Amino acid sequence: MKEPNMGGPMGGSQFAVSETKAETAVLVGLITKEQDEAKTKEYLDELEFLAETAGVVVVKRFTQRVGGPSSITYTGKGKLEEIRRFIQQEEENDREVGMAIFDDELSAKQLRNIEQELKVKILDRTTLILDIFAMRAQTANAKTQVELAQYRYMLPRLQRLWTHLERQGGGSGSGGGKGSVGLRGPGETQLEMDRRIILNRITLLKQRLVEIDQQKTTQRKNRGRLIRVALVGYTNVGKSTIMNMLAKSDVFAENKLFATLDTTVRKVVVENLPFLLADTVGFIRKLPTDLVDSFKSTLDETREADLLLHVVDISHPDFEEQIQVVEKTLADLGCADKPSMIVFNKIDNYKWTEKEPDDLTPPTRENISLEDLKRTWMAKMNDNCIFISALKKQNIDEFRDTIYKKVRELHVQKYPYNDFLYPAAEEENEE
Repeated sequence: MKEPNMGGPMGGSQFAVSETKAETAVLVGLITKEQDEAKTKEYLDELEFLAETAGVVVVKRFTQRVGGPSSITYTGKGKLEEIRRFIQQEEENDREVGMAIFDDELSAKQLRNIEQELKVKILDRTTLILDIFAMRAQTANAKTQVELAQYRYMLPRLQRLWTHLERQGGGSGSGGGKGSVGLRGPGETQLEMDRRIILNRITLLKQRLVEIDQQKTTQRKNRGRLIRVALVGYTNVGKSTIMNMLAKSDVFAENKLFATLDTTVRKVVVENLPFLLADTVGFIRKLPTDLVDSFKSTLDETREADLLLHVVDISHPDFEEQIQVVEKTLADLGCADKPSMIVFNKIDNYKWTEKEPDDLTPPTRENISLEDLKRTWMAKMNDNCIFISALKKQNIDEFRDTIYKKVRELHVQKYPYNDFLYPAAEEENEE
């Protein structure tokens, strides 16, 4: 992976995307009062999955127990020195470590200080997610949204890109002492030029997104009197697989994070009932705010949906926190009150361990069977959830029937004079 290419030093708007050659990296995370050791491990597991998605091989993890991140170097100086020694040792053994990836967003000061110490590329979780989005973007809409998010992220960190240029001051020339306007160094001048170029580019990209958004709004208006259903959920929970199954389409799906960036909308017919089904971009913990803002037009499909199908990977050990992340993101988008149901996917992949009869310790998440989990969630959601495997086609008939009933109910409320529904309704009455 390369840093966004400023075009030597600032030419053009294209950002470099990950190289095909696999790079190696170390991961760095903190254990704090708010984030215990188990939680940090889960976050680093996810960070490693992100790294793998970007084509990076993780060789080691570093964690430190602290009160909170250092505003200067994120970790303490001792831990940073430990990481530096490891990188140095690997290099001496012809195993070069190309980068260090930190699990939280880093400030310009932190980036600069860490780079000076470690002498390798430094990425944070946000940079990594942006890099994956840049790789995955296929349409003009997605590419524009990613580029806008990259520039927004880069703007407050511009100074770091120019630390190699000395700033002049004092002594000679036409004006005064240190900081004189007449004696600004090349770094400062270039920094201001870059800032102007980026701000102009951001303005242009925003205008382009407004135009794209207007086109999409027109498209949505032209879709007729049909109920809109949106698949939402954490990244890599199987939304695209469900989309392909219901719509008999060929939306790209694979076991990687953010396989889908662009919202795909398909017309689906269940029995006599047509409706629109949208597959949306997945959410993730610590999703960069700039990315959410940039992808507002993509997320409009979620905001304008009549029904949300919240897809959950029940085989994931931390699926309950993923549910909370998605619910919070939906609340931020103003979708918290929409009709919704939870679709627990990947039941074929669910694993549990039965406790020994003489084990008197309290049962953990790993000791709960799928049947127990079903009963718990069915009671909790008032039966407003369903358990399926989209990949293995398990419980799909019940899933279709549930969707049919929910969509039909919404359709009758929203479009009471649409008559294509009623022949089936009359048949039911006759029976």
